[in-house]
Amino acid sequence: MMNKRNLLRATALAVSSLLLAGTASAQDFPPKKPVTLVVGFAAGGAADAAARLIAKKLGENIGQTVVVDNKGGAGGNIAHQFVANAAPDGSVLLFGSVGPLTIAPHLMKLTYDPFKDLAAISGGVNFPNVLVVHKAAGAKTLAEFIQLSKKKPGSVEFASTGAGSASHLAGELFNQRAGIDMTHVPYKGGAPALQDLLGERITSYFAAPPTAMPHVESGKLIPLATTGLTRPAYLPNIPTVAESGFPGFEALNWYAFVAPGKTPAPLLERWNKEIVKVLNDPGVKDALNKHGLTPQPTTRAELTAFMKKESTQWAAIIKERKLTAD
Repeated sequence: MMNKRNLLRATALAVSSLLLAGTASAQDFPPKKPVTLVVGFAAGGAADAAARLIAKKLGENIGQTVVVDNKGGAGGNIAHQFVANAAPDGSVLLFGSVGPLTIAPHLMKLTYDPFKDLAAISGGVNFPNVLVVHKAAGAKTLAEFIQLSKKKPGSVEFASTGAGSASHLAGELFNQRAGIDMTHVPYKGGAPALQDLLGERITSYFAAPPTAMPHVESGKLIPLATTGLTRPAYLPNIPTVAESGFPGFEALNWYAFVAPGKTPAPLLERWNKEIVKVLNDPGVKDALNKHGLTPQPTTRAELTAFMKKESTQWAAIIKERKLTAD
């Protein structure tokens, strides 16, 4: 009997030791191997530029290499699925985006749940869209554009970077709030959408400011409004949709830091601390602002609440407008 008790006690101690050792190992920071920051879009875009700026400073601060890994495709969903399945050891992070995190779940069947299979760390950056039209459209203000849309229901088009993208939902939200019926024309990216707008083959586009503004400055496009609640510092002369008769209108492009869902909370908190530190760094803030990006550091709880708010808003729009992923 005594031997049996001793054996059980020894087994329990061994299991406890293994669990404690595993927990300590899981909470090692920084990770002993290079850190991968996954981005769901190709190199060269706004997301990639922001990720590389932040990754460089992160690596310097923690004394560990942070490598940006571009996994484009399916509107960013491939990257999100990859990270949802990655080892939860703190070595793989995702620069997640508004579409896969809060829009796609209401448009299509995903193999991951953004709120269960991914864990919030911190907000990253955001930027508004700018509604632009070609100069032959016959509208120089948002009010004139709405009148044009009401005179010719369904004949006024708006381009987007794809079904379920931030630019798509910005247009659908505007359809709802303005009581108009613009026709959505999805593209595979911003470049072809912009080319068709410049070629006067479509009427309007909810575009990323860095890509649209050079054509505004050259006089080829007319900016009507931006889609944030306030005017961005780099576009002080363009009114917002909200101040143009639609209070509370907000449709931002945003990116946030998340990790595999089972990543231990202490590791997530450490990453939050380091990421917030980088986003508050004056040099990083200045570099991001030059790309038209606004740093958005948050607590983990704030990011989760924000994502839930966005998810609820887009779910309602998708249902009301009977949108599909096609």
